[in-house]
Amino acid sequence: MLEMSFWDTFIMDFRVHGFRHGDYLAMNVEEYRPYWAEVTRAIWSVSEDDLTSHFAANGEGRKKSISDSLNKLLKEEFESLGWASESPIFAEEEYSSGAGVFRLDFARGPFSVEVAFNHANDAPWNLLKPTLASELNHVEKALQTEIGVIITATEDMRSSGGFDNAIGTYEKYIRLLRPMGMLLTAPLVIVGLEAPETFRVEHERVGRRNLGHIVRI
Repeated sequence: MLEMSFWDTFIMDFRVHGFRHGDYLAMNVEEYRPYWAEVTRAIWSVSEDDLTSHFAANGEGRKKSISDSLNKLLKEEFESLGWASESPIFAEEEYSSGAGVFRLDFARGPFSVEVAFNHANDAPWNLLKPTLASELNHVEKALQTEIGVIITATEDMRSSGGFDNAIGTYEKYIRLLRPMGMLLTAPLVIVGLEAPETFRVEHERVGRRNLGHIVRI
């Protein structure tokens, strides 16, 4: 687990798991270090106060989890650092627009980033996209990265953040690396966001839906 090096208000912590030495490369290779520093800065810049404020204004009593709030706040942080969002992997129109598009959540230089709080069934695809972005292909590329980062929730965050039990967690992504290893040729860094320390999301049953409410701890 990485320790926070920012101010006390920036308290969202995370774990890291490397595949094909992705963690070592990201943190130690001179070419990669500035981009990894921006990834960590984007995560650490989303404080728990930011999350609760955003969820209170946009999701509390209407949505189940802090997923949308996390996605939107992380997008703001990455874009403020100059990362391109919703970047097509391929240049050919058949694969870069419409229903057939292959997109990355964020890309900058040699790094591709996927923010993945969706269903566990989508986890293999989320792992494959950075590999598609980092390998040569018979389809003309719109970008060429070298290392991929998957940002997801740990099982503790899934529980505390009100996420659905069916999401792909940090632990699930790590388990998938073994059977998919021969397909995943690019170095990867799996980032697992830790549970918040100052709040949790509890659910209220309304009709057929579970709606989330912030509870301070």
